[in-house]
Amino acid sequence: MSAPLDRLKAIMVRLRDPERGCPWDVQQTFATIAPYTLEEAYEVADAIDRGDFDDLKSELGDLLFQVVFHARMAEEQGLFAFDDVATAIADKLERRHPHVFGPENTREAAKADGTAQKLRWEDIKAAERQAMAQTGVLDDVPVGLPALHRAAKLTKRAARVGFDWPSTDEVFAKLEEEVGELKAEIAAGDTAKAAEEMGDLLFVVANLARKLGIEPEDALRAANAKFVRRFHFIETELAKAGRTPDQSDLAEMDALWDAAKAAERR
Repeated sequence: MSAPLDRLKAIMVRLRDPERGCPWDVQQTFATIAPYTLEEAYEVADAIDRGDFDDLKSELGDLLFQVVFHARMAEEQGLFAFDDVATAIADKLERRHPHVFGPENTREAAKADGTAQKLRWEDIKAAERQAMAQTGVLDDVPVGLPALHRAAKLTKRAARVGFDWPSTDEVFAKLEEEVGELKAEIAAGDTAKAAEEMGDLLFVVANLARKLGIEPEDALRAANAKFVRRFHFIETELAKAGRTPDQSDLAEMDALWDAAKAAERR
């Protein structure tokens, strides 16, 4: 079972060999590789969205390589090795699943719904943060997360200590307030303030998504895919007449957009 992974790790060692390795791989650092790690994670999500499981296999391999890459660089610096990474996550999974691996492993616990188990997971994480002497509730929410996802995570963390609106009604009211403030700054011609208000508006939208149990990053990714799909329909229909979108007008493209929506409903 470990032979393929051992092979991958050996390839990484060879790539990073200062004498006989790949110059590009040798030159990389944690900071230069991090953007590729994020990119590969998104490509995994994209393959899942498309239901392309052959591609998913390939993308998961690319993501695994990123883990091996980081672990190898850490091992070279005497920080930790791949086995330490695997041990750390194994320990964490056992610790955060006492209903499976600990004394709480009972038939009743196994039958508990996913929501209850997720709340238990969050309680354990909170206890771990306290044990690590993290003073702030938001301290360990990574800055490098996609902005919408991080906004939802920040508000979720704050909500756990009671800093939250009672219902979505208050969130919608705040949303209307932020829209009004954005309009006011646009009318005033203050670009900097408008950008700030746009950020506030997006933050409230992410909070609303969190209140509704929707992952805003997933929702926006689906909306992006929908836009691409419908715009491609416009391009296809115009191409039948030997034209491109820049040879059309907004009224015609709007009509084709509505036709794309109707086709999807059918």
